[in-house]
Amino acid sequence: MTARTWIVAGLAGLTLALPAVLDDSALAVYVLLGLAAMVTVGVSLLMGYAGQVSLGQGAFYAVGAYTAALLALNGVPPLVGLLAAPVVAALAALVIGTPLLRLRGHHLAFATLATQLILLSLAGQLEFTGGDIGLQGIPQFGVGSFEAGGASVYAYLTWAGLALVMLVTHNVIASRPGRALRALATSEIAAASAGIPVGRYKLVVFALSAAFAGLAGGIYCFYTGYVAPGSFPVLLSIQYIVMAVVGGLGTIWGAVAGAAAITLLVQGLDRLATLPGMPAYAPGVLSYAVYALVLIVVVLFLPRGLVPAVSGRLTGKRTKRADR
Repeated sequence: MTARTWIVAGLAGLTLALPAVLDDSALAVYVLLGLAAMVTVGVSLLMGYAGQVSLGQGAFYAVGAYTAALLALNGVPPLVGLLAAPVVAALAALVIGTPLLRLRGHHLAFATLATQLILLSLAGQLEFTGGDIGLQGIPQFGVGSFEAGGASVYAYLTWAGLALVMLVTHNVIASRPGRALRALATSEIAAASAGIPVGRYKLVVFALSAAFAGLAGGIYCFYTGYVAPGSFPVLLSIQYIVMAVVGGLGTIWGAVAGAAAITLLVQGLDRLATLPGMPAYAPGVLSYAVYALVLIVVVLFLPRGLVPAVSGRLTGKRTKRADR
């Protein structure tokens, strides 16, 4: 077995062992970390490999959550609702992406941001989504007679979903379409001249990243038992981009590392902001300030992100040892 295989096996074993030893508070963070990583893998695929910037992944996270919640509340088995969440999110991305992906750069970023704002506004106004109050009393996730009764079950479900997302992404990257996506990210004109159907590839990867977010949203709604427009703020989409950039765009493990780093940082900031004597606006101010500071530091000192930097450092050390 190679060193990489041992590392992956060790991380898998740690992932399976942690839910059994963490308390309820830590388990909640563990579940949210896995959900964030699931969405961030899609962001890294979309931005790092296809070169498309999206500030609206939180919208597809919300679509997945509302889809699973509405189906479950109307008597559909939770498993069916969870399976439908990524499908509906992907279909929504196909509909939205058909006109939007004609845009590029910051125009596309602002358009996807507007999509999330419009979606949240609609969710807050429509009666069947519960309006601003949202949907409450969502049933627990279950399959047949089995029903998830604790946070540890959702932890396993979340990280199983993340493993599936990472496997799908790895297969896409290693395939011929994956090579085409890298060419597309380098130059759309050059990719088109080489015979790559640029528009179709952009739309497919946009839908795939939305499906990942929809799956995470489906798990989230069952875990919390409640969804509302306030559950999916714009800051959430910005947070996913920060995670992808910090971990390393265009790397699967970078998305997971970035999600872990930022999730733990956010939890620490929330605890700091709620200390006695802190003003009510402290959580928001600290979040935006720290996100900006983290991005500046990463861009200046680790422009490729955490995982590529560490990987490059280890590769360099091995090369030096081999030269000796």
